[in-house]
Amino acid sequence: MNFDFSDDFKLLREQARKFLAQHCSRTVVRGVFEGGTPYDAALWRAMAEMGWLGAAIPNAYGGAALGYDGLCVLAEELGYTLAPVPFSSSIYLAAEAILAAGSEAQKQRHLPALIAGSRIATLALAEGPGHPGATDLKTRVSRGALSGSKFPVPDGDIADVAVVGAADEHGKIGLYLVELAETGVSRSPLKSLDPSRPQARIRFDAVRCEPLLADGGIAALGRLFDRAAILMAFEQVGGATACLDMAKAYAHERYAFGRPIGSFQAIAHKLADVYVAIELARSNAYYGAWALATDAAELTIAAAAARVSAIQAYERAAAENIQTHGGMGFTWESDCHLHYRRAKLLATTIGSAPYWKDRLITALERRNTP
Repeated sequence: MNFDFSDDFKLLREQARKFLAQHCSRTVVRGVFEGGTPYDAALWRAMAEMGWLGAAIPNAYGGAALGYDGLCVLAEELGYTLAPVPFSSSIYLAAEAILAAGSEAQKQRHLPALIAGSRIATLALAEGPGHPGATDLKTRVSRGALSGSKFPVPDGDIADVAVVGAADEHGKIGLYLVELAETGVSRSPLKSLDPSRPQARIRFDAVRCEPLLADGGIAALGRLFDRAAILMAFEQVGGATACLDMAKAYAHERYAFGRPIGSFQAIAHKLADVYVAIELARSNAYYGAWALATDAAELTIAAAAARVSAIQAYERAAAENIQTHGGMGFTWESDCHLHYRRAKLLATTIGSAPYWKDRLITALERRNTP
């Protein structure tokens, strides 16, 4: 079985890399880190014009209909360049939720605006540190009005609409669409390790909402998380690859005792271990892309394996990149810490490694039970 991408998608990768090299330089990334803006609006508009925001969305809603393979390719390149845009929250999470569970009217109303980049959306599930918020939700819906608090919400301070997880009067969990300009919504930014991926606390006080998942259920949320985990794994693989490239380049140009530091086994072995971790994560991500594109029965297993290995690879690559650069790798002037921050943030988005390890073990046990 061949899990590799087709020639068309490899061409898309090359085009995306060239585009991002031109429009998402380190100057752009640092501009968001240092300038106080939550994301780069010019880059976001350019990505919308390229059709990236609708890569996996059908033509009927204005999307490019490239399928999940195309979205996975783009996610990896966005991770490589640390693109400071609300792509993951708006596309991996909110748009996917609307596409999978929204009514035809909801899709027609929301998806074209998300694809055009004129509106930003997010998924609000978590209610504090811990699990991603798919169970034991305190946010409640009663008579069409939603009340509660969600945090951290990715890009919650800039989003126009949120897909909110909540329980109804009978304790049944579902997803609800909320316009964040509605009366009763209050937002406050939270300090984030990665300023280019802002987080917020959103409070709802009897806010008008409409159900997205009429049938509700944890299983539907689990499928949404599985899809997002694979897309995020590609982003993490891209970031880890960038870390390895940075470390290799520095190891070749930095001399100590008359030799490039890359010639010393202490450095070479570390970078070799990083390479192995990245290739393992890449293999799991490619398997996940196949499961996602074909809606395979192994989707949950593939998603959990991709998520766990991608978290480990990116965190290791980011840490070793700093170590390879030595003392200067810790300074603000170095780009190493930008990836370290992103790696740490992505490691906790939609659940940390222990959550996904438990999900993997549960899925394997269920499959192997006669």
